[in-house]
Amino acid sequence: MGIFDFLSGEFIDVIHWTDDSRDTMVWRFEREGHAIKYGAKLTVREGQAAVFVHEGQIADVFTPGLYMLETNNMPIMTTLQHWDHGFRSPFKSEIYFVNTTRFNDLKWGTKNPIIVRDPEFGPVRLRAFGTYSVRVSEPARFLSEIVGTDGEFTMDEISYQIRNVIVQEFSRTIARSQIPVLDMAANTRELSALVGKEIAAQIAEYGLAMPELYIENVSLPPAVEQVLDKRSSMGVIGNLNEYMQYQAAEALGREGAAGAAMQTGLGAGLGMQIGHQAASQAGPWGARSDAPVAAHVPPPPPPVEKVWHVAVDGKTSGPFSKAALGRQASDGSLTRQSYVWTPGQDGWQRAEDVAELAQLFTVLPPPPPGS
Repeated sequence: MGIFDFLSGEFIDVIHWTDDSRDTMVWRFEREGHAIKYGAKLTVREGQAAVFVHEGQIADVFTPGLYMLETNNMPIMTTLQHWDHGFRSPFKSEIYFVNTTRFNDLKWGTKNPIIVRDPEFGPVRLRAFGTYSVRVSEPARFLSEIVGTDGEFTMDEISYQIRNVIVQEFSRTIARSQIPVLDMAANTRELSALVGKEIAAQIAEYGLAMPELYIENVSLPPAVEQVLDKRSSMGVIGNLNEYMQYQAAEALGREGAAGAAMQTGLGAGLGMQIGHQAASQAGPWGARSDAPVAAHVPPPPPPVEKVWHVAVDGKTSGPFSKAALGRQASDGSLTRQSYVWTPGQDGWQRAEDVAELAQLFTVLPPPPPGS
């Protein structure tokens, strides 16, 4: 990663760093067994910063450019021991190159659902995911707070921590926003700005900045989404009766091509019924029998016998069966002028006016023998 030009076997003359990995944030210039020569050249490219650490203490930060490591252009280093003596003493310094470009298309997402109170659906569980970008804004602070003495620090080593910060702030922001679930898709830009503002203060403590944060999707549990789909379908259908009529008409249209086949099937079914009837009229050996087939008709229910009440001198008696009234007609206690009543009859009537009782007075016994 680094290219070293040696003017002698002991001193390093050129210090610079090129990176092809695309995920390295900090790389330490390897100088084990070597001392940095007074007047050496330091090349810092665009998108980089160089941090000098002398005896465990951050001495200076160099922005992009070409530097001659001399005391006149290193005001901070001149205050440190031995830098004004041209490295004549055996001490060593470390140089850390920091990548200050953006690291893009980093993923974040909620590991567990977030419970929020929706004004329309009540408590619901939400999941969300998106992307973000991050860059080093303060190389010295990033080196002291995060990297430490790591000789090669990559984005993967801190991405997990940043994702936790994003999820935490997203959960707090979405719970306080009171935005309905159905309106979140139209407000993802505003939510992203709110979450990014809350995150900026926290990751600034690490020497980092977050130029972009995107909320790509906010989703509900699958069961709730299925209910919403059904609700949307009902809204699209509108009048259910008209929709059912339309579906029936569409079904008839689709079956039009199979109409002939249906008629053929109906004809075949009718022929089978006729054949079955003909077989039922045949004899035991297949011969036709002209004898009528006795129908198994259940007998009618027995008639309900009426009972009668008789009124004599303002008093009623009964109930009597028709046979009992016949005996009374024979002994003369029931006459044609006697009033009778049975359930279902419209008031009291004379016995001779009731068709069922009038016949009791028309059949008289013959005169007794010997009269």
